[in-house]
Amino acid sequence: MEVAIPGILLILSFGIFAVPSRIQYYYTLGLQVLLICVTSVLSWQAFSTTEPLNIKIISIASGDINLVIDKISGFFIFVINLTVLTGALYANGYLAPYKAQKTKTEFAWHYFNFFLLHLSMLMVVMLREGISFLVFWELMSVSTFFLIIFESEKKEIKEAVMKFLIQMHIALAFLLAAFLVSSTVTGESFGFESLAAYFNSAPVFPVFLLFFIGFGIKAGFIPLHSWLPHAHPAAPSHISGVMSGVMIKMGIYGIIRTLTYIHTELLSVGMLILLVSAFSGITGVVIAIVQHDYKRLLAYHSIENIGIIGIGIGIGVIGLAIGNPVLASLGFAGGLLHTLNHSLFKSLLFYSAGSIYQQTHTKNIEQLGGLMKKMPVTAVFFLIGAIAISGLPPFNGFISEFLIYSGLFKSLSNNDLLLSFVLLGGIVSLVIIGGLAVYCFTKVFSIIFLGNARSPMTANAHEVRIDMLIPKYLIAVFIVVIGVMPFIVMGPLTALTNELVGDTSPLRQTSNTLNYISISLLALIILATVIWFLKKRLSANKTISVETTWGCGYTGADPAVHQYTATSYADYIVKKARLLVGSKKHHKPLSKDEIFPDPTHFSTHSSDVFEDNLILKPVRKLLALLERMAVLQTGNIQDYLLYAILFVIFISLITILNII
Repeated sequence: MEVAIPGILLILSFGIFAVPSRIQYYYTLGLQVLLICVTSVLSWQAFSTTEPLNIKIISIASGDINLVIDKISGFFIFVINLTVLTGALYANGYLAPYKAQKTKTEFAWHYFNFFLLHLSMLMVVMLREGISFLVFWELMSVSTFFLIIFESEKKEIKEAVMKFLIQMHIALAFLLAAFLVSSTVTGESFGFESLAAYFNSAPVFPVFLLFFIGFGIKAGFIPLHSWLPHAHPAAPSHISGVMSGVMIKMGIYGIIRTLTYIHTELLSVGMLILLVSAFSGITGVVIAIVQHDYKRLLAYHSIENIGIIGIGIGIGVIGLAIGNPVLASLGFAGGLLHTLNHSLFKSLLFYSAGSIYQQTHTKNIEQLGGLMKKMPVTAVFFLIGAIAISGLPPFNGFISEFLIYSGLFKSLSNNDLLLSFVLLGGIVSLVIIGGLAVYCFTKVFSIIFLGNARSPMTANAHEVRIDMLIPKYLIAVFIVVIGVMPFIVMGPLTALTNELVGDTSPLRQTSNTLNYISISLLALIILATVIWFLKKRLSANKTISVETTWGCGYTGADPAVHQYTATSYADYIVKKARLLVGSKKHHKPLSKDEIFPDPTHFSTHSSDVFEDNLILKPVRKLLALLERMAVLQTGNIQDYLLYAILFVIFISLITILNII
């Protein structure tokens, strides 16, 4: 019965187009809640048994198609359901202003695709048969395409969504090639089940590389990432939260699922994952720092955190390769926990960004400022997300990064010199990523929420409605609970890691250390709360005056004159990493002879150097070549007949001369 319900819900989802517009949202939410309940039961059952659930859903000529749900699938089901639920709750308030602009059918199409995205992600993590897996993988991309293009009247959104769709199909081609190679060589059925036989009898690295590229495009590893910084800002914020929180994690799921079938060449596979991940993490956060669009900035931080997850998985694979259970168990545990943690704090940040955009109608950081006075609750939630994503205590990002750090430090002296340098490189990468993340979110929070308004865009801003705050409260509870009481998640995390490693005793030992850390963090929170109450009580009867900020002796009319801008804050990174950030300045220089200069301007913008050099330059050259070839398109029917005759003559000569 549980297996039939998703199919029934899919049929019922077409009813979204038939119900009255006033209940479309609630109808869709009801379907999603039912889907969440059913699949959450399957997830719980997977964690309650030692063997995977194997449930037949249909029989075809080539065999049965089953849902196979082990603890890895169960974990990703939980992450998907939690993030989609918060996104669905947030959507009602976020989409309210669009009701005057969009028709009933447009809203129905949006809700329908939101349900399809939810269903397809769940099916992706439960299917092993290749054709059905790729069908739902493609359905996931197509439904996301229609969700991103919600504001299709904007040119930049059309461009962003086409980049997304093209690159998703490239990813599909790589996955299809990998499955074809493995099934053809082994003669096994098309899908994941053929991988065990293939990897035991054939070279591992080439086919794993195909999988890594296919899944890596979805995950957003650099240099496979170029769709991501365009698609995330273009989508409505509840979709951005779901895309960043879980959709890109389907790439992580695919990589982990592939790894479960590999038992040889693990060192080379682990080194590939670690190096690409470290590079992605550092580069992603560096490029994020120089962004002026706060949703684009958050998109690059998704790449950064995919890098952190990849570092955990990479050192976990290396640990398996060298027989080091400490490195293996702590690496995988940290990477998997960070998958959950990132889905929480990144969706919280995107929902907060959506609230800012709804109230100010701008995504440009330079046009904001002083919003903490007008949107205090949103400011607090954004701050919680910023602290968590920076890996600072007492929130959840600290716990997952602590596990990865622990695995690296504990294994540093137990290996040969070369491997120790590799692990040291992992430590240094995490340190750089963490430090730059703090730098970036110090900039973002201070420029957006502190100081004075930098433009009239914030004049009418106020706190958002309660239905946009409820999902933020829910996420914040998870962030705090995991950060302060990590023992709650360590049991399921240990069982999950056991699926990949086997020996999880080092993880259980580290859990004891986390218990002491959680006590310290709880004490820190209690102390901070006591100090806050004391301050409030002592200042209760005192008069508090509000004055303008001291402007160093001069306060001009332009707020940018007497407070930091995002550009000035990031200038140090721009100078140190100019090759990575592609930052360019645009201004009219003043000559020495201009006593009374004309009005001038100054602006900066950054570009993605990987997209520019690996995609845009080759595409421009191809287009230039095609334009030169366009001279053949004369529009004259006689010329086209001549081309056909010449082609026939050419083929005939090749045949007669037996050239081929």
